[in-house]
Amino acid sequence: MTEPLAESFARAVAAKDMAGVRDLLHPEVDFRGMTPGRVWDSAGPDDVLVALGTWFDADDVVESVESLETDSFADRERVGYRLRVRNKDGLHLVEQQAYLTEREGRIGWLRIMCAGYRPVADDLSPDPERQVRVRTPRSAAPQSS
Repeated sequence: MTEPLAESFARAVAAKDMAGVRDLLHPEVDFRGMTPGRVWDSAGPDDVLVALGTWFDADDVVESVESLETDSFADRERVGYRLRVRNKDGLHLVEQQAYLTEREGRIGWLRIMCAGYRPVADDLSPDPERQVRVRTPRSAAPQSS
């Protein structure tokens, strides 16, 4: 049996496999995402990859998939995934919910809601001593002169 598109998407995101994500996206994918600091709209696969590259940048190490669950209803698939991510700011849990619709064997419609990077201790208990930084796309970052 073939793995559902939603699960394949979550596994590719967790592996930071942007080529794999691109292969799953229809060339005319309709994408919107919401993070704690921004709403994202896309005109195609490249914009989806920019968003994912901002959410999970080069310094973020996905140590494990803590949770992954899928479901489907009507013409939609849903996947929820929680990732254990370590970066220079410490250990975090990141949870996202994605809804998608298949188009010609690929993801043609995609909506993602992200809970943000939640700081935790090594035992995964909340770490109130640390603050969460808001991530902005590199192109939106202030330019130094």
